[in-house]
Amino acid sequence: MSVDDITQVADIERESFPSMWPQTAYRRELTNKIARYTVVTELRDEQPAPPGRAVRPTGIWGTLRRIAGVEPAVSNEYLLGFIGVWLMAGEAHVVTVAVRQTHRRMGIGERLLIAAIEQAMEFGQEVVTLEVRASNDAARRLYEKYGFANVGRRVRYYTDNNEDAIIMTTPEIDTKEFRAQFDDLRQRHRSEYADLWSE
Repeated sequence: MSVDDITQVADIERESFPSMWPQTAYRRELTNKIARYTVVTELRDEQPAPPGRAVRPTGIWGTLRRIAGVEPAVSNEYLLGFIGVWLMAGEAHVVTVAVRQTHRRMGIGERLLIAAIEQAMEFGQEVVTLEVRASNDAARRLYEKYGFANVGRRVRYYTDNNEDAIIMTTPEIDTKEFRAQFDDLRQRHRSEYADLWSE
């Protein structure tokens, strides 16, 4: 993610979350030494389709940009989703993840989760952890698929409706068992959603 992406990030957040981070928070996060924000983008020749029209992207798409602030956005890049990770002492904490409503169920959220786990491995983290709304069954199933387990609950964590958050954490990610399962899932995703793997 770069500073040029923040306006589009705010658009995706508005669609995805009842309460949003202010744009100034993202500007600060891009200079946070423990934070890494990754985006999936599509290169477009024209303006995006109107909201509510689910159109499978065509042409070159699925560009994955990593490492905060290193690479500026291209003017015709349309953000499809993003994920933020804090690399803490032995723990990669997923702090946010969102995908445009018009581009959900296209493998983008899973691709972003894969990128987050790859970063955790790259930086020598022991586990990956996150909070998810108790009612978000689809997200919980995706996390369980990648080995995350329910390890606790934060009562009334979400301020918009006082919903509880489920704390989910992977087992140690630097084991043969986890890496074998992760590599298998990553390869299956690459086979099904090849467009999302051009970097």
